[in-house]
Amino acid sequence: MIHAARPPSLPAALPIPPDRSFAPAIDGRRIAYVRDGSGPDVVLIHGTLTTADDMRLGPMPALARAFRCTAFDRPGHGWSDHRRGADASLWSQMEVIRGAVRALGLARPVICGHSFGGAVALAYAMAHPDEIAGAVALAPVCFPEPRLEQALLGPRAVPVAGDRLSRLLGATLDPLALPVLWRAMFLPQPMPEAFRRGFPFGRAGRPDQLVSEAENAVALWSGLARSAFGYANCRAPVRILSGTADVVVNGLLHAGPAAALIPGARLDWLPGLGHMLHHARPEAVVDAVAALLEGRRGA
Repeated sequence: MIHAARPPSLPAALPIPPDRSFAPAIDGRRIAYVRDGSGPDVVLIHGTLTTADDMRLGPMPALARAFRCTAFDRPGHGWSDHRRGADASLWSQMEVIRGAVRALGLARPVICGHSFGGAVALAYAMAHPDEIAGAVALAPVCFPEPRLEQALLGPRAVPVAGDRLSRLLGATLDPLALPVLWRAMFLPQPMPEAFRRGFPFGRAGRPDQLVSEAENAVALWSGLARSAFGYANCRAPVRILSGTADVVVNGLLHAGPAAALIPGARLDWLPGLGHMLHHARPEAVVDAVAALLEGRRGA
């Protein structure tokens, strides 16, 4: 048990794994995804400092028993391409993922996202409500606020100099700091053994992904400001899940007010759970997705 609780080391970058496929190029970008299951379509969008493997190792196996799940690497993450500057905003990332969804022919999917990916899922619901069955936001960041990732990663967003800085830090501080951040994301729960063994930490912690993370962090305030002004006009069904012990995104400041603004949104509090609630309670994610698809069938 002591071994499982240790933060992972930062291994070397990995080749393309056999479970990755690629959507047709979206404006020149190659967008990677993992797929499992059959049935109604569910799109899974990961958060900060992760890849689609966060969903693959979290709620995807439970969801795949009833749904066809497609988990995307967000632009600049995992094995997906990234355009410097153009893919910084959560709204821009939403449109890239939407392009991949359409290219793959996914039929009115439920869009399910975690943390930053939850903000992307809500943007999708606001911008394209008639194309989806609804959105499930897991521990979403919903409103502008000072964020730790802005301070830690923001300087890497500077053109040219930021890339050099990220390479320098990748050889010095990142191997020490990143394992601590990954472990902290799960608090107060321990990092699951399956995640510790199966997540591609080397890929998620590579210097170029951290430049993408930096751009996302710098653009977060403007993107969330746009979202905040749009919540009241959202026409898609929305479910939000938030852990009461989340130390990364405070649900009282994000999930609660967003659910109050979005017409008809339902917020479920998960007692005692932290930010990575989709690993601790995958069945709650399944229930939220199933409820939206039941609503689609009843419409």
